[in-house]
Amino acid sequence: MNEAIASQPQRNIVSRLWNDKETRSVIIQIIAFAAIFAFFFFMVRNAISNLESIGKDISLDFLSQPSSYDISQSLIEYSSRSTHFRAMIVGILNTLLVAVFGVILATLVGFLLGVLRLSKNWLTNKLAYVYIEYVRNVPVLLHILLLHGIIVHALPLPKNAINLGDTAFLTNRGFFIPSPSFEPLFWVVAGLFVAGIFFSIWFSRYAHKVQDATGRHYPVFWINLGAIIGIPVLAYFILGSPIIWEIPELKGFNYRGGMVVRPEFVALWIALSLYTAAFIGEIVRAGISAISWGQSEAAAALGLSRGRILNLVVIPQALRIIIPPLTSQYLNLTKNSSLAIAIGYMDIVATIGGVTLNQTGREMESMTIVLLLYLTFSLLISSFMNWYNKRIKLVER
Repeated sequence: MNEAIASQPQRNIVSRLWNDKETRSVIIQIIAFAAIFAFFFFMVRNAISNLESIGKDISLDFLSQPSSYDISQSLIEYSSRSTHFRAMIVGILNTLLVAVFGVILATLVGFLLGVLRLSKNWLTNKLAYVYIEYVRNVPVLLHILLLHGIIVHALPLPKNAINLGDTAFLTNRGFFIPSPSFEPLFWVVAGLFVAGIFFSIWFSRYAHKVQDATGRHYPVFWINLGAIIGIPVLAYFILGSPIIWEIPELKGFNYRGGMVVRPEFVALWIALSLYTAAFIGEIVRAGISAISWGQSEAAAALGLSRGRILNLVVIPQALRIIIPPLTSQYLNLTKNSSLAIAIGYMDIVATIGGVTLNQTGREMESMTIVLLLYLTFSLLISSFMNWYNKRIKLVER
């Protein structure tokens, strides 16, 4: 009897906690989190047990072993005697190179396509429409293979290279261009370039405040262009061109010296960029179309030109619609770079997830590293785009 009376208050406490909406929500989340954690713990534990049963353990020691394979394109010093860890770093840098340049080119082409799709010129509008419909309805892998095949088979061998002013040479083995060697005075030019960037940021904000307060408009673009490009270029020539260029030379069956841009990189970069640009073009078109026509009419009534209306009225409002889906396209481009292995471009999948995996037999460790790297890239892109999206969102009063 006493035990029943003692348990009654405990039941009442549990009942009150469960009936409270916020408390019940927290309890459900804790239970769900515990269930998910237990599931992944079981999967990992099961994988480790199965590997131990066949004589394998989980270890990253293989990363310190010599890789024993070459990589055609490397942004850092690398040879076949380097470790698998260094090969992984090379793969990471190659992936980031394609992703960064791809995002830039895809954004520029995509915004151009989006604006052309809204053009009143019938021919321009239809050309943009046909391009978008063709590109986005063909698998991206086919675009990569097609472009790589065109570059490799259309360009000549090194001995018959396309000569561009005796400084650059186009061949089917790569695009050979001069490589710079910087003298001490060059860092003055670099310092002026960095200072120009900071000045342009400050001046843009200052000009915006002046325009809001007085209506006066400064030529921000031309002033910033002079600060970032004009002054450093002028200083470059005044200081006596403090860069020594190493020109590629044909030696034997290939060019030596200078820098080389491999056909695999060019094909992957352009194919991914143009493919993603087709989707971005439709996103931009939808974002601009969502802005009320009355906004443009009101701006035109104030005497603004079409270019000023687009830059000051339409695009700033459309960005709030464009940015969220644009984030997905940046993520897709980065992840689609894993198709590089189809044309021999040595990215993350081809290095740590390909050759290294086959040589060491560490499939669990290698694929886990690849998965975590792509997860990291995706989270970084999402975080940056979410930050930018919050920065441009409407501020409620």
